[in-house]
Amino acid sequence: MAQNKPHILTQHDIIDKARAEALWRVLGRDGPAPEDGTPLAPFFHHVYFWHVSPEPLLGRDGHIRPGQGLIPDTGLPRRMWAGGALTFHGPLIASRPAVKTSRIKRISHKQGRSGPLAFVSLHHEIHQNGQLVLSEVQDLVYMNDPAPNNPRPSPPQAPENSPHCEKVGFSSTYLFRYSALTMNGHRIHYDIDYCREVERYPGLVVHGPLLAQLLMLKASAELGPLTGFSFRATAPLFHHETANLCREGSRLWVRGPDGRLCMEATATSYTATS
Repeated sequence: MAQNKPHILTQHDIIDKARAEALWRVLGRDGPAPEDGTPLAPFFHHVYFWHVSPEPLLGRDGHIRPGQGLIPDTGLPRRMWAGGALTFHGPLIASRPAVKTSRIKRISHKQGRSGPLAFVSLHHEIHQNGQLVLSEVQDLVYMNDPAPNNPRPSPPQAPENSPHCEKVGFSSTYLFRYSALTMNGHRIHYDIDYCREVERYPGLVVHGPLLAQLLMLKASAELGPLTGFSFRATAPLFHHETANLCREGSRLWVRGPDGRLCMEATATSYTATS
């Protein structure tokens, strides 16, 4: 259930263990999935609090059109999730109700190498049992369509040497199932014709939050329970590519097959801060 005021969106949901188990399996995880009353893995809240809009309110990309919901119309057609920061105050518990509130934190406009950019920062809080369990800043960027003959900017290069790297691959089925679980209608993740003809990508784009999710699971497995995590997308990764998830201390990143840096992140954990 969602209640929308001019600048605040409030949503109520039950943290259904079946949905958490579905995400666990889609991510290819072994071992037991969450049970009633047990904590969820970090970032699993993205399969809850769906905000489903009627199709007439959607834009060409499958997202709700700016100006029809919480986010105002920036006048720019393309949307990307640029990054985010999370503070984990406590675990989100399976099979219990929770409340999420969202508001606009900041909107700024800049001129980039490819034209005008609009940055929208959203602030989310999730409460469960009357306690704040998660604070999240979500950074979105809006931009113009790429010019047909203009080359894309060269992405930064990722560090090459790390003792903590693991390979990961993505199929179109993987991306579709993740989109379905997160109710993400963005066509760059499942519509190859739209990717090539409109946004001029060579393949389906791997979700930024999916990469962040995998880095968070890696960080929590190797560093212990997380107290915070921040990430920034730097270049797209495509479904036909194999990437490396890497860590050096509290710093993590995603390295594309050509060495480009696709995402960089920083994790903090109870172990690191104790």
